[in-house]
Amino acid sequence: MGKTYAGARLRRLREERRMSQAELARVLGISPSYLNQMEHDSRPLTVSVLLRLTEAFGIDPGFFSERDTTRLVADLRETLAGEIAGSRISAADLGDLAARLPGVAQVLLDLGHRNQQLTERLAGAADHRDGDRTTAFSPHEEIRDFFYRRQNYLHTTDLAAEHLAAKIGIRPGEVIGALTTRLSDTHGVRLGTAPGDRLHHYDDRTRTLHLSPQLRPGRRAFRMATQLALLEHGDDLTRLATEDFTPETPAHALARIGIAHYFAAALILPYTAFHTAAEEARYDIERLTDHYGLGHETVCHRLSTLQRPRLRGVPFSFVRVDRAGNLSKRQSASGFPFSRAGGTCPLWNVYEAFSSPGRIHVQIAEMPDGGRYLWTARAITRHRGGWGEPGRTYVIGLGCEIRHAHRLVYSDGLDLTNASTATPIGMGCRVCERLGCSQRAVPPLGRILRIDPGSSTFVPYPVEDDRGA
Repeated sequence: MGKTYAGARLRRLREERRMSQAELARVLGISPSYLNQMEHDSRPLTVSVLLRLTEAFGIDPGFFSERDTTRLVADLRETLAGEIAGSRISAADLGDLAARLPGVAQVLLDLGHRNQQLTERLAGAADHRDGDRTTAFSPHEEIRDFFYRRQNYLHTTDLAAEHLAAKIGIRPGEVIGALTTRLSDTHGVRLGTAPGDRLHHYDDRTRTLHLSPQLRPGRRAFRMATQLALLEHGDDLTRLATEDFTPETPAHALARIGIAHYFAAALILPYTAFHTAAEEARYDIERLTDHYGLGHETVCHRLSTLQRPRLRGVPFSFVRVDRAGNLSKRQSASGFPFSRAGGTCPLWNVYEAFSSPGRIHVQIAEMPDGGRYLWTARAITRHRGGWGEPGRTYVIGLGCEIRHAHRLVYSDGLDLTNASTATPIGMGCRVCERLGCSQRAVPPLGRILRIDPGSSTFVPYPVEDDRGA
């Protein structure tokens, strides 16, 4: 077992419980000076102290484990690119800040986002445009961060959904029947047909849930489960959304809907049973979709939420991307660094998947920091129905760190130990550190371009002092 240095988290726990060092030391059976050394990372947490902490405070030992700071460091690099380029701060400093003082790092990110938002609004006002346009710090981005901060897992919500699933008899092949009975018998809600282009519409006056006839059974069940969540646990959803957002704001309303969607997925795919099925199938997505009769996206999204303490699944990152590279959904139970600046890497297999819809593509990818991931990607097309109606095509990506890859059926036949087999990818061209990449579409942030009319290179945007990164 490696040494665990978690001084900042230990100090924060003590301060949250409003205890002095002497009081906590007495509980742990150690001297105040020894506790002080642990809080300042001069000494590691011992196994005996860790056990006393978990017994005294009822927390999971994972609270003190080394946390993956990849995403936080990546966001800091993106936000502070100018300061790094000006040698005011180093990448190593950012890594140390993210590991030791994640709260301070998050405050810096928030300040950076607000500064960017203010800059864009001022630019809009100067150009006589609407200053309230969507920015990188939009409500939708805030909701993504809401789930990211919780590692895409809402413990109390998940438990409540699993309890309700057991109560009403949710089982594969019987989901719609169980939901219909619960809505009708408990809430007096009947089902109807949604008009026009609406997927669903709930009329509280008539107690009618209108559903589009074009919805497939899995999506129909999801809409029913979402409405059931709002009816039975509406106050709980509101309370959880209020933890991060002010009521009556767009972000609060979106958070409440997002939590209701989470509840719906946890209701139709109860945690314990789904976790068992996923482990037995070695996370074979097609086997799970067949077993539960649900779509590829629904199953992949649920797989990315399996982070219940003492019953964790593989920590996945989940993305939904269109042909233009827009990430309409992105969540992570691990630290995969998604770019906030827009754009993703063209070498990522989510783009290759568009060439053969329906087939799962597998890739071992390596980020500039050396982190390697196993990614699966599959293109899906949805049609509204009818001849000539345009469909929506996008790719669902599901990835995990290479250390978890052996648990997946998709790792069979791959050499997971050979780093040379990995495809080098990055967060996006603007912030990618691979200065020698021939696929780069825009110049890297914070670097001075080397412009020479007498020569050219295979690298689209050569920079000064290029050290072959």
